[in-house]
Amino acid sequence: MGWKAAVPFVGMVMAECAQVGLMILSKAAMSDGMNSFIFVLYSNALASLILLPSSFFLHRSERPPLTCPILCGFFLLGLFGMLAQIFGYAGIYLSSATLATAMLNLIPGFTFILAVAFRMEKLDWKSSSALAKSTGTIVSIAGAFIVSYYKGPPLLMATSASSLPHQLLSQQQNWIIGGLLLAVDCVMASAWLIIQALILKKYPAGLIVVFFYCFFVTILSTIICFIMERDPGAWSLKPTVRWIAVLYSGVFGSAFQVGVSTWCLHKTGPVFVAMFKPVGIVIAAAFSIVCFRDTLYLGSLVGATVIVIGFYSVMWGKAKEEKAGVDDGVRSARSFESDGQKAPLLQSRAEET
Repeated sequence: MGWKAAVPFVGMVMAECAQVGLMILSKAAMSDGMNSFIFVLYSNALASLILLPSSFFLHRSERPPLTCPILCGFFLLGLFGMLAQIFGYAGIYLSSATLATAMLNLIPGFTFILAVAFRMEKLDWKSSSALAKSTGTIVSIAGAFIVSYYKGPPLLMATSASSLPHQLLSQQQNWIIGGLLLAVDCVMASAWLIIQALILKKYPAGLIVVFFYCFFVTILSTIICFIMERDPGAWSLKPTVRWIAVLYSGVFGSAFQVGVSTWCLHKTGPVFVAMFKPVGIVIAAAFSIVCFRDTLYLGSLVGATVIVIGFYSVMWGKAKEEKAGVDDGVRSARSFESDGQKAPLLQSRAEET
């Protein structure tokens, strides 16, 4: 795999690291009393301010015209994105960041089904590449479930237990409702990926797409906040954990993570981006072991290995499809050249006769 093919891989790993941190900080802020609607409003408003100058500056020479259908697509993208954020943060508040990270393994399956339905992915069971992608998706989801729900015997015991961060990651309250909300979040996120892929085909300026997404989420969430929240004190960014969570969400959660995911989606497609959602579970497990001194269990190691196998299968399938496309292009070019060489030869023979 060359460095050009490795860039989307590295970018998505960084994006998933940013999302795991966002889940932990958002859980901390909402546990401290911050309203999830206001959290969505503040974070997307900050991301819009960051993306407004940078997006139009970077795309100043290759900016497609903004038509009414494109703006409607931006609005639809913002609507699904806002619903995904609201359901997701509500689910995190009612359950935990651990469960939210575990539920992300549903996104690849939903996205793959939608991509096949919208004919963005080919499902030919006779093709080894399509079979590898389908099998890899199932295997990675299975590995994510292993990491989330199977502990097994401990391999590395923690020397000391942390208090508050461990409570944030393992807190159990009203998991049934929280899990249902997180499942709806996964459906919305999968639809969001498909809509974004369709928009990028007609409007390839990725950062501008992300800006309008955050802009419309800000407008829609502002309307909802004024309807749902009447307490002026709920808009406060005190204590410190609130503004830290909003700052992190605006910079790394919306601007960075969504921007990198959009670029990778434009380069590789929605299924590749969705496939990295289960990696967040492995990142969260590693994060808790290194930073929170949690115990490493056999289930985490086995699940991580299964996810790596699933990723290798999907990436092998995509690499084989790309190679087949390149080979087809080379064959067609050679055929065209040979036809071009044969035509003058036949023509010269005809002139001689």
